[in-house]
Amino acid sequence: MDNGNELIEELEIRETIDGMPADEQSGERMRSGRMQGASGAREREQAAGTGLNQIKNETAKTAALAKKKGRPDPYIWGIYLFLLVISVIELFSASSTEVSGSNVYGPLIRHGLFLLIGFGIVLWLQKTPYTIINRFAWAFAILSLGLLLISSFMGVEYNGAQRAIRLAGITIQPAEIVKLSVVCLLASILGKNQTPGGVTNTGVVTAAVVVVIFSACLWRNGLTNTILLMAVSICMMLIGGIQWKKFGIVMLVYMVAGGALYGIKYVTPSSTEFDEVKSRQELLAKSGGGVVTEGRTKSGNGRADTHKGRFKRFIEGVNPSDPIDDINRQVIFAKFSQANGGMFGQGPGNSRESARLPLAFSDYIYSIIVEDTGFIGGAAVLLLFLLLLARAGRIAYKCSRAFPAFLIMGCAVMIVFQALVHMAIVTGVFPVSGQPLPFISKGGTSVVVMSSALGIMMSVARFAAHSGDNKKIKAEKEALPADMQAANFSSQKPVR
Repeated sequence: MDNGNELIEELEIRETIDGMPADEQSGERMRSGRMQGASGAREREQAAGTGLNQIKNETAKTAALAKKKGRPDPYIWGIYLFLLVISVIELFSASSTEVSGSNVYGPLIRHGLFLLIGFGIVLWLQKTPYTIINRFAWAFAILSLGLLLISSFMGVEYNGAQRAIRLAGITIQPAEIVKLSVVCLLASILGKNQTPGGVTNTGVVTAAVVVVIFSACLWRNGLTNTILLMAVSICMMLIGGIQWKKFGIVMLVYMVAGGALYGIKYVTPSSTEFDEVKSRQELLAKSGGGVVTEGRTKSGNGRADTHKGRFKRFIEGVNPSDPIDDINRQVIFAKFSQANGGMFGQGPGNSRESARLPLAFSDYIYSIIVEDTGFIGGAAVLLLFLLLLARAGRIAYKCSRAFPAFLIMGCAVMIVFQALVHMAIVTGVFPVSGQPLPFISKGGTSVVVMSSALGIMMSVARFAAHSGDNKKIKAEKEALPADMQAANFSSQKPVR
């Protein structure tokens, strides 16, 4: 019995979990937790190391591509420098209305500062591999779209339209930035979806959706910019060899979207009768009781009426006997300026109409070029832009990959199309609209954006591998992501 009591006293009752004492189970859990924590830390370190290694690998691949760079393209550089010289001379000749007695060279100095900034951008980009554009294409596009929306709803008026942002005393026009960002984004999209038979369905749909969205947002900032954006996108798709059936569908989508935007802006009234009466009362008060014939508030159809009036006057044309007023002043004085230039011009700085022609230093600078240098000088400027496009086409044809070919052709088409539209407006082929002449017209945003586009072209010309250069093709292939290695099937010896 005593032995039984001793045995009972020696017994110890302990809590168990799954057959294991509770204290041992908690210790086991702590040890397991510590092991899992250490394992998680090692995994995080490995993930961070992997990400860092990826960045290092991409940097190394880009550096390897940079070592394979060629010489700067002398043809593009020559055209660019010629345009800069023309810009300095003709901007000074066309800025007589902005010259003050205390500072005759003020307009030229301000313009020269932006040209210098643009020149620095060109130097930087032509030393930077073009592959960086693909990394930031979407971010650049989204940023430019945000700036465009801000300018459309909260921006300041510029030449009668709400299209600019004023920041630290500098006026920024996001519409110019949007055109370049969409070109870079389309080059990335089409470059990823290039096939021997053209462009894949995914590429066509994505590109068309991007263009429609940006065009819808760009519509408020200017009809001409919207048309330019669509025209550049169409050219890039044709360059990519898009199938005709898909091209027809894209054109149908563009027409439907354009018709919807037209209906919203030009057909649907956006102002009430009360808005009209209030606007007329405000104008009447400002005029001191004079006769008021027309008035619109900012929320009204003022820009729509302006566009309709421009089309109507374009169809009707102008005659020498027409009285000169604020509506036809630009068109008539632009024609006077070109007629005064003749075949060989009056000489740089001898323009007669620059003092009377509104916006002679920006939207109508080509008429001053023709007046100063004549038909020969105007044709030479046109030839410079066409040579730029031809040179870009030649480089694109030699590219072994699709992305750099799309990129250089998109930038070249954007620059040249804008130049052609400017010349067509000035000479009366197109209705009146505000489009600067690239590199020549006054305008900081335009100069910086066009310089960036030219710098990208020079980067492609310098770093893109040509068919037959196997070492450079290998370095380029390693520097580009796997989905950007589609071959340029228009080259003579495509690399797959």
